[in-house]
Amino acid sequence: MLLVNEVYRTILGESRDAGLPCVIVRLTGCHRRCRYCDTSYAFQGGRRLQVEEVLDEVASLGCRTVLVTGGEPLLQQEALPLLERLLARGHHVVLETSGTLGARSLAAVPPGVRRVVDVKTPGSGLDSAEIDWDGILGLGPADELKFVCCDRRDYEWARELVRDGRRLPPRTPCSFSPAHGQLSPARLAAWILEDGLEVRLQIQLHKAIWPERDRGI
Repeated sequence: MLLVNEVYRTILGESRDAGLPCVIVRLTGCHRRCRYCDTSYAFQGGRRLQVEEVLDEVASLGCRTVLVTGGEPLLQQEALPLLERLLARGHHVVLETSGTLGARSLAAVPPGVRRVVDVKTPGSGLDSAEIDWDGILGLGPADELKFVCCDRRDYEWARELVRDGRRLPPRTPCSFSPAHGQLSPARLAAWILEDGLEVRLQIQLHKAIWPERDRGI
């Protein structure tokens, strides 16, 4: 049984698949409280559904790409069978996770699922000791690392991780994203260009499309 906060069709707003029509399956619950979190409504509530019921809802919405997110989706044991079943039905499956300790391992995610890990910057309020660095090192070229930057300090912290290379997998793409309402995309872009940093600048496309909405996007 899964505790599901919402299932809906939208335009995928982040990751290398940004811009594609997709179905988002948002699971309820999170063991973190990041300062820049924009889905705190997913900390509680939702419906208890069998995996098969979730699959039926996804099928009714008619998109090949499915994003499973939260909250923290890897807190729920049945998230793994859900990912497996989505792959078996021919979906392109993306998992967005905090990559922090206390949830199921990144290594437990079924092969074929694109793992997008939000590496928690200092501005999140989380200590770096909470990050599953060993799990992150196991990511591959099909996965992604995302750094949400609230300010210059966050940017420099992420920049040094990328430059140093010892704590990040060498072939996994990295993106830097400005925290919505806290750092302008133009400023973050300028820093990336000034430093010649080989990372992707990412904005939350869904918020640009639907700025007046905070759910179902």
